[in-house]
Amino acid sequence: MKLKTLLSCAVMLLGNGGLFAQSAVAVAPAASHEDRLGALKSVEIEDGIISSIQRDASSAQPSPDGRAQDNLPPRTIVKAVLKPEKGSNINIEIWLPDAENWNKRFVGLGNGGSAGRINSGSLAWPLSSGYAVATTDMGTAPNSDSGVGNPEVWKDFGFRATHLMTLAAKQVIKAYYGDAPDHSYFIGGSTGGQQALQEAQKYPDDYDGIIAGIPAHCRTPLHAYFLWNDQILRNCPFTKEQEAAVIAAGVEYMAPRETPPAAGKFISDPRCDDKDIEAVIALALQKDPTLTPQHAEALRKLFGGPKHAVTGERIFNGIPFGSSISASHGHLYLFKWVFGADKKFEDINFGADIDTYTATLGPYLNAENPDLSAFEKRGGKLIMNSGSADSIVPYHATLDYYERVIEHFGSPEKVRSFFRYYIIPGMGHGGGPAAFQSQNLLTVLRNWHEKGIAPDMLPGQRLGKTESPIFPYPTKTGWDAETSSFKPVTGPRGGVEPVAPAFRPAASQ
Repeated sequence: MKLKTLLSCAVMLLGNGGLFAQSAVAVAPAASHEDRLGALKSVEIEDGIISSIQRDASSAQPSPDGRAQDNLPPRTIVKAVLKPEKGSNINIEIWLPDAENWNKRFVGLGNGGSAGRINSGSLAWPLSSGYAVATTDMGTAPNSDSGVGNPEVWKDFGFRATHLMTLAAKQVIKAYYGDAPDHSYFIGGSTGGQQALQEAQKYPDDYDGIIAGIPAHCRTPLHAYFLWNDQILRNCPFTKEQEAAVIAAGVEYMAPRETPPAAGKFISDPRCDDKDIEAVIALALQKDPTLTPQHAEALRKLFGGPKHAVTGERIFNGIPFGSSISASHGHLYLFKWVFGADKKFEDINFGADIDTYTATLGPYLNAENPDLSAFEKRGGKLIMNSGSADSIVPYHATLDYYERVIEHFGSPEKVRSFFRYYIIPGMGHGGGPAAFQSQNLLTVLRNWHEKGIAPDMLPGQRLGKTESPIFPYPTKTGWDAETSSFKPVTGPRGGVEPVAPAFRPAASQ
């Protein structure tokens, strides 16, 4: 690159008449877009190749929900394929705003479900906000069957793809802009929440701030829960009307524990015991006379959650009150990875089969390490949330994980200095209060990391004309009867039966 040299002479006469200083300052012209593209073409990614570099000045892009997003700024799109081992095939995609629009920050985005594809539309909103942004298919393309009997895919899906995506994206960013990002953030929900916690636990230097939404971090026990529910519902299905009666029974039964504006609308804190389960089942039977004793027994198992058939140890918890029954099963591809594509799901038992499944996949997929010391020491900030009405990734294991982090660090106060957990009232798997959309949480996370503004309270559901605040666990939203207003109250700790350590094997290195 040619340099233009601007010579400036500053002459200052001192008291003795001497010359104080004379200086020459070299100023480089701004790099052209062609220069930046040329720099990208010279990037060599370890164990991978850049497969495409494309300039896109179109203003429209399909969004994750299929609707077109307009008014997108121009961008450079970089695609790459990473193959760290034979049997591994990781696709990544990076969007770079023009240099004058870049806010000097990088966002890594998580995927969902079994991944296997890149949802380009998900990159639109970070780009529009000035971020360089990247995501990955997690190495499971073209579909989840890619993991059948392939440990390299297990590693990629569990942790490796996200880390390598991050390294490659930072390398591309440095080449394109000439500077590394000032701050890096990761945002993921569901499977993306698993990615988020793996990053904090295994690769604490990758990101300055992380959002782990509705995280599927207790991965192999979670899919055992899906199988448990699947086997029950195959033998005893519920109609839509019956399911609605069960959901309504849970909300009605828990209403006395709610603040007055929320009572009967949703469940803020779904923690319960066996007595509560029996009461909700009885109320559901009253609401819908078509529910049979067989349905009642099925509900006991669904609300109770899976236990080991031989030892009786807790594998995962059950469906939360007030959440969908029909959404709580399926997602059984992990069992194909271990037992083969032809294995009948109804034949998998909760004894020896679950032991084999756990030992095979647990070390790769589960993000259960409570030692976040390295992430905390480098100044990292972590926001995690669960939906109280989420039956796809129920809150129990996530609450227990947070409690184990508290145990590791010694106090809730220490953990809350860098890591906060919110249970979002009435939120299912994904859509919830607007305050918990990715864009808003990223602003909260940035303010915490860059400005030291801790998120002591977040706005939540609108209840009539009132907006209910949401406080970080274990603080709960209480009610001041004298002023008819919300207030923070000290909530109970724990209250969920932990997943047994046998089903949370030590992570693979």
